[in-house]
Amino acid sequence: MRTLISSAFVSLDGVVEAPGGEEGYRNAGWTFKDVEFLPEAFALKGAEQEQATAMLLGRTSYEAFSAVWPDMADFADYKAMPKYVVSTTLTEDGLVDNWGDTTILRSLDEVAALKETEGGPIIMHGSASLNRALSDAGLIDRYHLLVFPLLLGAGKRLFSTTDKDAQKLKLVEHEAYANGIQKNVFDVVR
Repeated sequence: MRTLISSAFVSLDGVVEAPGGEEGYRNAGWTFKDVEFLPEAFALKGAEQEQATAMLLGRTSYEAFSAVWPDMADFADYKAMPKYVVSTTLTEDGLVDNWGDTTILRSLDEVAALKETEGGPIIMHGSASLNRALSDAGLIDRYHLLVFPLLLGAGKRLFSTTDKDAQKLKLVEHEAYANGIQKNVFDVVR
């Protein structure tokens, strides 16, 4: 079974919306506007590209990332990697042709089936709505969280507010950086 990893920039109060400056959110760009950049705090991002064998995205994140990541040197390892987009509305015409093989999945059941295939880890970036649905369905195996020392208040959250049984996590890696960012890697305990 493949490991599904959720990777997120998250504020201390759980917001994941518009970390890179996407329009329409009052605190857009909070990862670089409000916190000093330290390369070591982002080393996890390079390691993810080296370790992942596929990428999973929701439609909104796919549309945002596919417009810029294919031509960015920082994300070169993702270019040839197979991508899977979970969407009930995206069509083949909506896929870009310069970012490698991309498959549209229509349901969480199809994500569960993907996890059953041969291969290495699947990384998921952004995709707040998808993250909440996958987490609630018990399909995420690991969380890579870079927690920023900010309280953003309103905004899309990493986790849902669904009333459910507690889900235990095991901290397997952590580090704090001089700029206040904390790396927390959790495995989901089954």
